[in-house]
Amino acid sequence: MALTEVVIAGGGFAGLACAKALATAGIPVVLLERKKAAGVGMHTTGIIVGECAGEFSVPEHLTRKVTDVKLFAPNLKAVELHAKDYFFLTTDTPGLMRHLSDEATRAGAVVLYDTAYESGVQSGERINVNNGSFSCKFLIGADGPRSKVADHFELGQNTKFLLGAEAEYEGLELGDNNAFYCFLDQKLAFGYLGWVIPSVGVTQVGIAQRMPRRPDIDAFVARMKPLFDFSNAKVVARRGGLIPVGGLVRPFARDNVILLGDSAGIVSPLTAGGIHTALHYGKTLGETIAHYLHNGGQHPSLLLEKIYPRFYLKQGLRVVYERCAPDWLLSAALTNPIFKTAASTVFFKKKKLK
Repeated sequence: MALTEVVIAGGGFAGLACAKALATAGIPVVLLERKKAAGVGMHTTGIIVGECAGEFSVPEHLTRKVTDVKLFAPNLKAVELHAKDYFFLTTDTPGLMRHLSDEATRAGAVVLYDTAYESGVQSGERINVNNGSFSCKFLIGADGPRSKVADHFELGQNTKFLLGAEAEYEGLELGDNNAFYCFLDQKLAFGYLGWVIPSVGVTQVGIAQRMPRRPDIDAFVARMKPLFDFSNAKVVARRGGLIPVGGLVRPFARDNVILLGDSAGIVSPLTAGGIHTALHYGKTLGETIAHYLHNGGQHPSLLLEKIYPRFYLKQGLRVVYERCAPDWLLSAALTNPIFKTAASTVFFKKKKLK
């Protein structure tokens, strides 16, 4: 049995940020990740909002800055949105995950790939993980939207999802290589949108729908062909996955078992953005556990109860969008100044995290 202070299930953005923070503070931590290596089998689009880029150092060669948004209605009429000093970063996501993994390892975390979290059992003041292979004081569930940790410890679980699908293209010609093209279409992308965005050496083309509907990326590409030149385009990678949009799960903690990232549902129900929250609260949780183990005081779950986002407004806006925004209304409203202002707020309002 390997003794450690913290075991983290899941090596995504949240898990790696937490592992690095713990190791930096001198706390022994083991991270378990079922994938064979960092950056393998990615499900996320890897698009980072500007305020996240300001909070975390991301290697420049792994990113591409995009400053403008072109928002299309179902009838393919468009408005251009722009905000001074705001930007998005598209990323070489596998490369970024390797970078984050290397950072956690250099800090002193033990990161074990090809080693899935399988089970956890409370045993006195410690938690036995994977049939006793590891023993820890804290177990962090950062193992995705359908968390095994949540299941094993009877914690809250995500029930509302988007299902996304994305293809990376080489040779796809865009009219504006500095624009994030977004497409509203409730037939193809119910409850969300489609996107085309330049990235690091490729162009990302994707779509997501509110489950149980499933995205048809081929139909979306066919819809895009009048707008973009696909004649020399070649698909070089595909990915897809679940995005929780039901907000914070309850309970997200029990004793020293705590959910983090997608497992906790800390993903915007409206925009489906979760990388910033994953990195921010992963780092915060790691630092808080370290302080607790070194100095005692407030339990980490009590702090998270105060600072984890609730997303009440965004959940309400999601309901309105799904129930009250048919395609004909979206097409009619797109050029309305009120709609344009609201859209700019969704895309460019800086997200303040506690």
